[in-house]
Amino acid sequence: MSRFPAMDLYFSDVFKVKPRVIERYGAFNISLVADLPLFVDPFLIFNSRRRVYRELHRQIVRYLEFLYDKAQSQKLDDGLVAAWYRFPEIEQNWLGFSATGNHGRGLGSKFAGELHKNLGVLFNGLNQAHITKDVHLEKLCLVSDRVGKDNISDFTNNLIHGFLLDYTSAFAKKYIDKPLRRIVAVQKVRFNYKTETWASGRFDLPVHNGRHVLLTPKDLLTKDDTWINKTDLFDDFDQIPQAIPNLELRQQINNYFRSLLPRRRKKPIKKSEKDAAIVDTVRRFPELVDYYIRFKEEHGARAVSISDARVKESEQLYVRQIGDFVAFLAAKTDFYKDGADSYDAALRRARFLKDAIENKGCHRIFYVNGTPIQRESDVQILYRLTWFGTSLDVTREANDGRGPADFKISRGAKDKSLVEMKLAGNTQLERNLKNQSKVYEKASDAKRSVKIIIYFSVAERRRAEAILKRLELERDEAIVLIDARADNKPSGSKA
Repeated sequence: MSRFPAMDLYFSDVFKVKPRVIERYGAFNISLVADLPLFVDPFLIFNSRRRVYRELHRQIVRYLEFLYDKAQSQKLDDGLVAAWYRFPEIEQNWLGFSATGNHGRGLGSKFAGELHKNLGVLFNGLNQAHITKDVHLEKLCLVSDRVGKDNISDFTNNLIHGFLLDYTSAFAKKYIDKPLRRIVAVQKVRFNYKTETWASGRFDLPVHNGRHVLLTPKDLLTKDDTWINKTDLFDDFDQIPQAIPNLELRQQINNYFRSLLPRRRKKPIKKSEKDAAIVDTVRRFPELVDYYIRFKEEHGARAVSISDARVKESEQLYVRQIGDFVAFLAAKTDFYKDGADSYDAALRRARFLKDAIENKGCHRIFYVNGTPIQRESDVQILYRLTWFGTSLDVTREANDGRGPADFKISRGAKDKSLVEMKLAGNTQLERNLKNQSKVYEKASDAKRSVKIIIYFSVAERRRAEAILKRLELERDEAIVLIDARADNKPSGSKA
């Protein structure tokens, strides 16, 4: 085998562009196999020194102002709600939270309802003696439990859709050969305030498998959470009242908050108790949310540095390390030779992974800056990327309430097997091995399962082995333990 279809993982591979060209342009070299867990943070648009980004943020705020004015002046029917509040996911940028493919749910009635209900709340910070410098869409995540970072990113992507199309088109016309691109008609590009409708447009764009692809600037991306988020609101709560200039209000907040905490002399206050007191205090003094946002605005430089580091780590892990690993598997092993059936193919590939990671120095794919990636979601994305190039269908199993199996491997309607990729440190590992596989197989109409368990230390290996022994599974061929430790591997990588 030579540099095969298995190598066409990334934008640079598919469109025959050198990665350094994409790097110089400032875009992220996306995978065209699976979404990568990055998303646009609107705070990075607001905080940027670049005029074009600041104008984008003004466009976002202007659209929110439009929605707010309309909500005050007229009752919206279902058609207007659908046109103004509901949006598809901009899946063409291949970013988000799907571990397989790039098909997200978009922004439906739940998000529309929460945005419509809280439009006035979004502008409160500006109305209360100008507490915040500007309106921030992320505030929805703080005041609603039904809106998450994926919703905020999807909405932001839709409001800057025209910019992303122009940005990609300019790159394509300069660097991508004509046979790999075409003029594409795109819906909902920019909002026309005169007609109060979304306008369409035509763009010269790169096209793959019949669909256009979008690039996103790296300096708009982050991972894990937006800069303005509920976790930091709780973690930074002690600092927020100190930023309130009104001494009387500050003292009222502090006194109310302390009155909610249990009074113990020896035992420390539990996090759950403190969090409950924070929730109650924010409900009593809702302006705290605006002071928190102002606190985040004043520390915007840290948002930039944190997001930059997260994006660089993602490039290292998902692009460079996985790219090298896939190239090694394709050139040095029979990993990309499919088995007789889905179970045989899944088991063979699990064993090839084990050999490459344990004996060929490929354990490094699981480490970023010397630290293991102890998150199953990251491990599962790595696994999905390595499966590219197979004739088998590889899909992420949907969560049906009983918990999702990781992947379904199938060839036709009758040949289906499941693959679960778990970390030995997972506290639910024993319960999963004991109970869930049969449930998954029945729900998926699959016949068999392969389970891959990865460990990063001797203690994790012993824990996994003890669990397998208790469950009498230590000789089960379908369970593959992979040693990803860094302290017992060859000094030089062969990958």
